[in-house]
Amino acid sequence: MQLKIMPKKKHFSAGRVPLILFLCQMIRALDVPLDSKLLGDLVQPPTITQQSPKDYIIDPRENIVIQCEAKGKPPPSFSWTRNGTHFDIDKDPLVTMKPGSGTLVINIMSEGKAETYEGVYQCTARNERGAAISNNIVVRPSRSPLWTKERLEPITLRNGQSLVLPCRPPIGLPPAIIFWMDNSFQRLPQSERVSQGLNGDLYFSNVLPEDTREDYICYARFNHTQTIQQKQPISLKVISAKPSKERPPTFLTPEGNESLKEELRGNVLSLECIAEGLPTPIIYWIKEDGTLPVNRTFYQNFKKTLQITQVSEADSGNYQCIAKNTLGAVHHTISVTVKAAPYWISAPQNLVLSPGENGTLICRANGNPKPRIGWLTNGVPVEIAPDDPSRKIDGDTIIFSNVQERSSAVYQCNASNEYGYLLANAFVNVLAEPPRILTSANILYQVIANRPALLDCAFFGSPLPTIEWFKGTKGSALHEDIYVLHDNGTLEIPVAQKDSTGTYTCVARNKLGMAKNEVHLEIKDPTRIIKQPEYAVVQRGSKVSFECKVKHDNTLIPTIMWLKDNGELPNDERFSVDKDHLVVTDVSDDDGGVYTCAANTTLDSVSASAVLRVVAPTPTPAPVYDVPNPPFDLELTNQLDKSVQLTWTPGDDNNSPITKFIIEYEDAMHEAGIWHHQAEVSGTQTTAQLTLSPYVNYSFRVMAENSIGRSVPSEASEQYLTKAAEPDQNPMTVEGLGTEPDNLVITWKPLNGFESNGPGLQYKVSWRQKDGDDEWTSVVVANVSKYIVSGTPTFVPYLIKVQALNDVGFAPEPAEVMGHSGEDLPMVAPGNVRVNVVNSTLAEVHWDPVPLKSVRGHLQGYRIYYWKAQSSSKRNRRHIEKKILTFQGNKTHGMLPGLQPYSHYVLNVRVVNGKGEGPASTDRGFHTPEGVPSAPSSLKIVNPTLDSLTLEWDPPSHPNGVLTEYTLRYQPINSTHELGPLVDLKIPANKTRWTLNHLNFSTRYKFYFYAQTSVGSGSQITEEAITTVDEAMASRQVDIATQGWFIGLMCAVALLILILLIVCFIRRNKGGKYPVKEKEDAHADPEIQPMKEDDGTFGEYSDAEDHKPLKKGSRTPSDRTVKKEDSDDSLVDYGEGVNGQFNEDGSFIGQYSGKKEKEPAEGNESSEAPSPVNAMNSFV
Repeated sequence: MQLKIMPKKKHFSAGRVPLILFLCQMIRALDVPLDSKLLGDLVQPPTITQQSPKDYIIDPRENIVIQCEAKGKPPPSFSWTRNGTHFDIDKDPLVTMKPGSGTLVINIMSEGKAETYEGVYQCTARNERGAAISNNIVVRPSRSPLWTKERLEPITLRNGQSLVLPCRPPIGLPPAIIFWMDNSFQRLPQSERVSQGLNGDLYFSNVLPEDTREDYICYARFNHTQTIQQKQPISLKVISAKPSKERPPTFLTPEGNESLKEELRGNVLSLECIAEGLPTPIIYWIKEDGTLPVNRTFYQNFKKTLQITQVSEADSGNYQCIAKNTLGAVHHTISVTVKAAPYWISAPQNLVLSPGENGTLICRANGNPKPRIGWLTNGVPVEIAPDDPSRKIDGDTIIFSNVQERSSAVYQCNASNEYGYLLANAFVNVLAEPPRILTSANILYQVIANRPALLDCAFFGSPLPTIEWFKGTKGSALHEDIYVLHDNGTLEIPVAQKDSTGTYTCVARNKLGMAKNEVHLEIKDPTRIIKQPEYAVVQRGSKVSFECKVKHDNTLIPTIMWLKDNGELPNDERFSVDKDHLVVTDVSDDDGGVYTCAANTTLDSVSASAVLRVVAPTPTPAPVYDVPNPPFDLELTNQLDKSVQLTWTPGDDNNSPITKFIIEYEDAMHEAGIWHHQAEVSGTQTTAQLTLSPYVNYSFRVMAENSIGRSVPSEASEQYLTKAAEPDQNPMTVEGLGTEPDNLVITWKPLNGFESNGPGLQYKVSWRQKDGDDEWTSVVVANVSKYIVSGTPTFVPYLIKVQALNDVGFAPEPAEVMGHSGEDLPMVAPGNVRVNVVNSTLAEVHWDPVPLKSVRGHLQGYRIYYWKAQSSSKRNRRHIEKKILTFQGNKTHGMLPGLQPYSHYVLNVRVVNGKGEGPASTDRGFHTPEGVPSAPSSLKIVNPTLDSLTLEWDPPSHPNGVLTEYTLRYQPINSTHELGPLVDLKIPANKTRWTLNHLNFSTRYKFYFYAQTSVGSGSQITEEAITTVDEAMASRQVDIATQGWFIGLMCAVALLILILLIVCFIRRNKGGKYPVKEKEDAHADPEIQPMKEDDGTFGEYSDAEDHKPLKKGSRTPSDRTVKKEDSDDSLVDYGEGVNGQFNEDGSFIGQYSGKKEKEPAEGNESSEAPSPVNAMNSFV
């Protein structure tokens, strides 16, 4: 949209280049200070200070108030337009304007209707210097219409179907807030299955029987009028029949596969997808070809709504929502376009110019689409406004040149597009005013030391005055190396020191005159608590005293206040305060807490706290030994250039005498926060004379030490900056080493800030050739650690020295250091290369050294390249592998180990320096003699027969000479792995197969096989093999384990053992025929042993035929004895004549027999107890 008073924009043909050149000559515009004395006699165009919003929705039940406030000199008058025409408020008795203001008050509460005054209003504020206008204020009364009457039929659905309950609220102003409730005004529960859409409708992905109700009610709340409208209730009945068939998702909203969405920049982008399906679908969101912004993306309504806050043009694109359940998925793409109402890039600013000056008004805005820029002057489009020769318009810029007082006006910039507009007022006020100092004269500023000091100099003038500050009567202008000069004229001293005290003069100048003002600065010592209250543990009923000793500036009077738990002290006569102490008598439990001593002056305040803990009376405790308390009250006196005296007050020694004090210093200028050791003095001293270095901003702290340990450091002393001096030392680790053949790189370890002794640290680097008569060449470099000398000869020795200097002077003469310019590759190859072959694997190489001058660098040694020569056919098949050996220093020979025998080798020699290798010598060849061969590559035994074996092999991989023959040695191995006699056999070298005959059948043989050259035998390879078995004998040697009779025998034995185990188990668990069983059954625990009733001993059970031999068929040994060491639980223990005992569980202790007669046992009847062995025999 666009202001209606704006005509169509005209186009200007002025070029951009002259505009840019002109802007470079612009001076900074003035702001008129809001000073009552100044504003009393300075004219100023109107400025709108307050106005109603552009879209102004009013409550029709209250009076209409349309705001318009403005300032200016003289005070502006106000007028209004309504719907583009003059609004005469005098003709409407209901409309009044507030006195001294442009605000309209329309009294509609007594009579009249709000709708009568609906329209577009604009305010104008005008004085003799121009006119400012407000935005177009669209006044509309709020509306909260009723729902239209409608008859809603009940809805009946089957379980699982989808449903949309429409809301369709009436259109109100502003739009209503929608929510669903029941008759009891309870919000209806919502979930992933049931949720409200952005349009207010209620969506069911699938209905359930519990959704049945008659009071689905949509409510519309109109906040402006605080009213709520209600839709007719909707009745829903869900039939609890067989649920609908499961189905994949489909979208309820939006419809189709694609949709469009447009949003304005800066708003909240809301995208919605609601799907139906069974089971309930889940919604996912993605942005195609991009990612969702991390900190601006939010999900609402169970992820059915995607919201992106502060949306911008970068958020345009395609967004995809995906609805998914177990039966499938469906997609919908929303194409988002972000448009933008105009927004400011650079709004025009007020200009205060003096006659003849130049200036510009710049109005830059952006939007989508690009906004149109239009200018008005005093509310009238510039195209129809009176002409001003000092004004030139170039698009979004107005250029003023050689302005006069008649050029004063208020300009309006209107930036508009189809989505909105921006309107800004900016005045041009042409004034000719000499400088004025607005700050009162002779103000006294008092500042605590080491804190910033701000000295005000508020000023005004046109043209804009320049500001200078001076200290004292004859001082020079203060500069920004130590001071900070602010644009508003304020002088800031970042760290005020004692010597900052004095009178400061502010001078303002422009071409119309000069003004000055004096202010005074006093620096005060900070208030400090030098003796703090300490943590105390006292017994109930005793007395406690807290000390708080304060040190302050003599001209400031501190106020000491004691607090308890950050509140006032109790109004109790037990609490008494004198100059430095708080005393509490007859301490009670309620007196425990935190006590704070607060010292306040007019400039600063400090506080310190201590905890009081009240305990029950206890015997007098032993003294507590601890490390000392830290020293305090550090003072610096006798401040000289290179020394200072430090004084301190010791802290409590905590019952262990202080043995020494350790003094540390901090250099706040060069290494702030790092403390260094300065000195140590005895524990009886409280003063130390300290030696200082130049140009160091010292702070000191002191630690006390006793036999227990060292205290924490004291508070730091005040800072003391020593004067600068020339350096007293030069850089260390000076080296000269070239990196290229024609340079010399000189390096050194720079001095640190502490060692610099002053500002402007630099280095004087000097060099000359060692062996020449050249003069020293010198250069002064900044605080670096390297200098490169170019154009030097290759590898020439140089004398080098590096001297430190600063703004004060030079360090002492430095020591000379020798270095070399850069190396180059050697020029000459070693000559007269000779080879002496020592043996088949070792050779000795000799060569003549190269001249040292040809090395052109540091000689590092000689390097031998050697390789095994190959035939041309082999050379084509693989790359020749060269080996390298390096011999350090100026050697003339070396050994080549690990050579391969019977081979031809080639080598050359090269000299090596720090740059690399020189040229290679002429290749020299040599042969190594024969050696012993390696083992044959393989040995296999094939085609075994009754009396022969055939051997096959591969020759050695490294014959190391000419093979003369093979040697085969073999011997038989019997069944006990004993070796038989060894047989030697020689085989011609050209054979790779050999058959041995007349061997023993079915016999294992071990073979040893190796090759030979004229030098000797090589390594052997071994193998074993067996001749085959005679078939007749093999037919008689049958494995017994495969015979049927043996398998049947083993099965029968296994069956007998199984039956025996079953019988044992039955007789042991069914003990009803034994008296002991009856006793056991009488007890709840089957583990309880049967005992005699009279003496508590175990009952005994026996048979009349003890020691009777076992019956036929028993499996006892033939000698009819049973070994005692057999298992106690074996079947033998049940035999006749043996005292069988179950020693493990103790349930049966006594004698058993196999006689079938009844005998009394301790008064109990015992049934027949046959032997388990007999029982087994009966089964057999």
